[in-house]
Amino acid sequence: MKITEIKFGMLRVPLKTPFKTALRTVERVEDIVVMVHTDTGHVGYGEAPATAVITGDTHGSIIDAIHHYISPRLIGEEIANLNRITRLIQTSMEKNSSAKAAVEIAIYDLWAQLYDAPLYKMLGGGDPVVTTDITISVDTIDKMVADSISAVERGFDSLKIKVGKDIGVDIERTKAIYAAVENRALLRLDANQGWTAKQAVFAITALEDAGVRLELVEQPVKARDLEGMRYVTERVHTPIMADESVFGPMEVIKLINMRAADIINIKLMKTGGISNAIRIADIAGMHQVDCMIGCMLESSISVAAAVHLAVAKSDVITKVDLDGPSLCEGNPVEGGVIFNESEISITDAPGLGIRSIQGLEPILMGSAAA
Repeated sequence: MKITEIKFGMLRVPLKTPFKTALRTVERVEDIVVMVHTDTGHVGYGEAPATAVITGDTHGSIIDAIHHYISPRLIGEEIANLNRITRLIQTSMEKNSSAKAAVEIAIYDLWAQLYDAPLYKMLGGGDPVVTTDITISVDTIDKMVADSISAVERGFDSLKIKVGKDIGVDIERTKAIYAAVENRALLRLDANQGWTAKQAVFAITALEDAGVRLELVEQPVKARDLEGMRYVTERVHTPIMADESVFGPMEVIKLINMRAADIINIKLMKTGGISNAIRIADIAGMHQVDCMIGCMLESSISVAAAVHLAVAKSDVITKVDLDGPSLCEGNPVEGGVIFNESEISITDAPGLGIRSIQGLEPILMGSAAA
């Protein structure tokens, strides 16, 4: 099975409600879809969102990176040579992690199709079902409480609460949500880099003193402020999770050596795809550090890859935050993983199991072929 052509499309899916964090507000998923074609007629699918405030990637940079730097290296390559192909992708250029991730996901999809097996089985197997949390966007306290109650009534037992805009209101909204769903759902706070280290300690300590039990607090300080992360981790009882502070394996090693966080959030768009995500999980496992698998605002294309990885690495990836498709008004993907509110399950279809994608807008200028 050889790579013959790489094509692109734009996928646009409205969100049920605007997605609001300390960094941005988004009203719909707008992702670049990558389709890797082969001489056997098989197609592998990948996807990348433009998340400039986190990864630095835009729609234009994703297309340009793949078309001019990654694709020329891959045309004619044998899918069976997985390690060689992932090395070619990762060394094609610096950074551009989302572009690399989109192509890697499509390659892993094809690699599993080559052996007629679901990807998770090729990665090590496991129980093909995971349970995800759901995000509660930043809003008024009453709206966030109502959204939280609605999520619990739909079967979600873990809520990811977005905070980080106003520390006083953050404390009050968290108390209100906790009171509304206590004993029915775990709360995960995500500050999206919105606090200083001292503010984070103040807020988390205030919540602890008020009897609010949090499962974790995600990325309370700026991504590059590892000393700040360590400052917070050392001074609170609540587990602290690194997200934007960790992109690749080397950063994981540094963070673990510094004891700057208790948990690591793996996102394929940060790691540049599945190969580095596996390395991160292995490093974390060696140090007995748990991981979460997360996503950006992605459809079920790239989220499917994250689900397969989560199942295969469930001994280390103990928490799942793959609610992107659940936030969308509909699922344009035929096949792939199956979403049933908080439960996501994998079929026995080869690869990622994706058959087709509805409403995909072709990007003709972005195709590359032998």
